[in-house]
Amino acid sequence: MITKQQINMINYIVICINDFAERYIMDSREAYRFLAQFGGIEFLKQHYEIEHTLSLDETMEDLETICRRNGGVLQ
Repeated sequence: MITKQQINMINYIVICINDFAERYIMDSREAYRFLAQFGGIEFLKQHYEIEHTLSLDETMEDLETICRRNGGVLQ
């Protein structure tokens, strides 16, 4: 059974993927693939408790940093 916290985490990750897609001019599928490939999704899961308290701008900066460290190049 899925918990309320898991639902909240899923919703938060979806919001982050959509914001990332909009910010870097890609569709949500491309954004998901990029974040999954370069550690962004895992980062959000591991650090949900902290990240969801930050602004989306701060979270996007964190995702950009994590993905770049893992080889992801953003335009």
